[in-house]
Amino acid sequence: MAGERVLVIDDSPTITKVVQLVLTKAGYRVDTSPDGEAGLAAARASRPELILLDFVMPRMNGYQFCRELAADPKLRDIPVILMSAKGDQVGERFVKVMGIVDYITKPFSPEAITAVVQHTLGKYGTARTVDDDPPSLVTGEDLAATEDADRAQARSTALAQLRTLLIDVLTAQVSLSDRADGEDKIAAESAAITRTARAALDDATLLRLLGGIDLGLFREGTPGLRGDLRVVPLAEVLQLLDVQEQSGVLTVERSGARVDIYFRRGRVEQAIASGVPEEFLIGRFVLDAGAMQRADFEAFLESRTANPKLIGQQLVKLGYLSDGELKSCLVRQTSELIYEILRWRHGRFRFAAGAELPPYVIDAALALDVEAVLMEGYRRVDEWHLIEHAIDNFDIVFLRNEDSVAQMGRGRLTRDELTVLELVNGKNTVKEIIRKSRMGSFEVSKMLYRLLSIKLIRRRVLPVAV
Repeated sequence: MAGERVLVIDDSPTITKVVQLVLTKAGYRVDTSPDGEAGLAAARASRPELILLDFVMPRMNGYQFCRELAADPKLRDIPVILMSAKGDQVGERFVKVMGIVDYITKPFSPEAITAVVQHTLGKYGTARTVDDDPPSLVTGEDLAATEDADRAQARSTALAQLRTLLIDVLTAQVSLSDRADGEDKIAAESAAITRTARAALDDATLLRLLGGIDLGLFREGTPGLRGDLRVVPLAEVLQLLDVQEQSGVLTVERSGARVDIYFRRGRVEQAIASGVPEEFLIGRFVLDAGAMQRADFEAFLESRTANPKLIGQQLVKLGYLSDGELKSCLVRQTSELIYEILRWRHGRFRFAAGAELPPYVIDAALALDVEAVLMEGYRRVDEWHLIEHAIDNFDIVFLRNEDSVAQMGRGRLTRDELTVLELVNGKNTVKEIIRKSRMGSFEVSKMLYRLLSIKLIRRRVLPVAV
């Protein structure tokens, strides 16, 4: 049953965060640690019923952690699930060794991680030592009481901020008056105003005054929330809208680019963008799916004059796409747009709660699960961080190592990797390779990074002017 304590140990903050979100929603109590040493200390401080463990970590890897865990009589019975990267054979080799009872490969879906946790806890139970406290059950009443307390605290804080702002405005007027009063008198008047205002504007009075005002009259588009991505990460906004099962439009903007994400009851119905690179337009996904030839699609674009947001529907009407093919393309486009803006380090967002969705969004009805999108998005963000160390901007140029290519042979490369390799000619920038390959920037950058790692290409070093 849910309520058990689970310890997640992974050096990726994004992985730990999303696993924590998924398991917390499933009813588990979740602690996180960034490496094996911190995880061992956390397990000793508060004994978990289950440990989710990454294998490759700094300071203390998964094998070393399990060895230390097995040496501790109070911890050795805790079941461990290994989280290994896709393609690793680590999981299979170490299952049934030193407490590891199962493994799951990255990336994994929210449903998969929840299922393996439920299965493991159901199979191995909650082995506890006699010194451990009995597990505390979280009831609906407990959660309701906590939620009410949090809401009351937030309301009290907001009212206190409003009261302080009102007092600041009043006392500022005294200081700015044209009267030739001395500083001591101005200070005394300000102090008197502050005392009087604090006494008069208590919480009950402020609530009564606010209750008589239709605050909706002062809102444009009835935004439910707004903010700066440097302060509030987009992932947290998406999670909030998911948890609260919100409906409306989340708009994210940065440097002329804009993405509108349409929500219905906490699920993403569609994302539509403007001012973004061509790789995020619907045409790329139609061509990727092989539903149209490039010449046919370009001819269609030249002949059309209708709403650009209805390209998909027009293609279906003309018989180029089936409804199923269009939906598949829209799912990819929407997902890729969200993956991209998760990387934005600056920008602004606003959410219009209850805003009416356009008919074409309602027709699309993608109903994407936010947790699943975030799981893949987090994985990509982690990969981007690694890639950006080698490809720090899209204006750099690479050269082919012809001897290495000849020695390795092209048969070991995928078709897309060969396409990218052919475009590496000492002249094309990364930006041009992306444009000419008609692939996404993430896919091209990932392939370039792999070609770099196996030394088939190298960065071109420009001569220094003297």
